[in-house]
Amino acid sequence: MTTILAWNIQCGRGVDGVVDLGRIAAVIRRLGDADVICLQEVAQRMPELDDGAGADQVADLAALFPEHEPLFGPALDLPGRSRGSRARFGNLILSRLPVLQAFRHFLPQPADPEALHMPRQATEVVLAAASGPLRVITTHLEYHSEIQRLAQVERLRELQREVAENARRPPPRPRTGPYADRPRPTRCVLCGDLNSRPGDAVHRRLLAPSGAEAPAFLDAWPLVHGSRPHAPTCGIHDRRQWPEGPHCRDFFLVSADLATAAAGFRVDGETAASDHQPLLLELRI
Repeated sequence: MTTILAWNIQCGRGVDGVVDLGRIAAVIRRLGDADVICLQEVAQRMPELDDGAGADQVADLAALFPEHEPLFGPALDLPGRSRGSRARFGNLILSRLPVLQAFRHFLPQPADPEALHMPRQATEVVLAAASGPLRVITTHLEYHSEIQRLAQVERLRELQREVAENARRPPPRPRTGPYADRPRPTRCVLCGDLNSRPGDAVHRRLLAPSGAEAPAFLDAWPLVHGSRPHAPTCGIHDRRQWPEGPHCRDFFLVSADLATAAAGFRVDGETAASDHQPLLLELRI
């Protein structure tokens, strides 16, 4: 069994306003011994996000999970306060499984003058699971602009088509060097804060058939829980940021070639260590 956790940790800020990565780590460990931990809203040297500390949260989280390898994908990469330093903000994957490849994808940011928006990114790793290579992608789509969310979803769908086409028609490969053949399967888990609701335009588009030979994405929740409504992943404890109350905007999606592998899906609705709730997916692979 392979377990993957996804969580928008809000830079470690709980509903009580306290920034505490140790508390984040404790919640993750309480949920189970996750093989892969996918976190959104992780900052490096951005004091405006952690009460002036300007901590390197990637290094701090890596130290809290020393058995996992950290792969960070910044969506923002800005000058830091000291010469030569960089201030970064984005998505972090911590993997106990061997990481065979890592990719960092910038997502589209088409003009939308009616909405606030910022750069967005998806972090991808190819992992050596027990049953063979597995791709895991974590992302955080734009909150304010549906125009941008839809464009970002199209890029994620395009990535799946690219992988499938390269697998179907592989180029010649040497044994070593930068052109060497390296596994990148269509088997894929996509997770994170999609800033969308079940059944809305963005969610529907992400699940639409690709029209190619690429396995489409499936929502893992109904694969495990059938017609039961999605558990809320946001707005349970924080009614200031989320006055609409409990709702789902964080997801696990799996490619169709993993549909029968989905064995369990839990959402921890108890913790208030972030404004979002952590999700845990179990796969029979």
